[in-house]
Amino acid sequence: MVKAFFNWSGGKDSALALFKTLEENTHEVNSLFTSINQELNRISMHGVRKSMLIKQTQSIGLPLTLLELSNDVDMASYDYQMKQVMDSFLDQGYMVSVFGDIFLEDLRSYRDKKLAQVGLKGYYPLWKRNTTELIHEFIDLGFKTIIVAVNTSHLDKEFVGEELTLDLIREFPSKVDPCGENGEYHTFVYDGPIFNKPIKFNKGEIVQKVYPLSKETTDIVTYCFQDLY
Repeated sequence: MVKAFFNWSGGKDSALALFKTLEENTHEVNSLFTSINQELNRISMHGVRKSMLIKQTQSIGLPLTLLELSNDVDMASYDYQMKQVMDSFLDQGYMVSVFGDIFLEDLRSYRDKKLAQVGLKGYYPLWKRNTTELIHEFIDLGFKTIIVAVNTSHLDKEFVGEELTLDLIREFPSKVDPCGENGEYHTFVYDGPIFNKPIKFNKGEIVQKVYPLSKETTDIVTYCFQDLY
């Protein structure tokens, strides 16, 4: 089998992609990799604490490699730090980087370009799958997850903190992708077939965060948990 590391976000697409990769038994997944905001000590956009991330990886039973990024990191610095981590994986004999992406062509092209520069390849077990089928499969497998952040230009803040169920998904506006592949929402998975035991947590306060983009685009307002512990 080819030695691989998995890009872990803590959310549902990551969980399903990891499950399928392990089930296929074609890649030897020996490590998880996550980048976090070092000032906030949380997964960027998701807002999930590093401590909760650690609990997930401990229950999965795989070691975690962390890349801690500053709050104001620019693209050049991001690429440089990411390349250092990829070089380290390559030195350890890893050949493949696994992602939970589904249909974002530009993102996959960017990932594959950067991986190729260091001699790695990307693997996408969910690629081009129907997202309605994927979310049904995710729930049918017994995964349990809650919504920890929403982009309020797509989804109402009232969905934050809700358990992701098929009934809840039916309440989404028609333009919202069932898997939130366009960034409509993010999740925290706390139980399922890849975990040795469920992750215990308490819901914290829900807060608003604004992520300014370029001058030509509207700011993205995201509601997420201030705490998840």
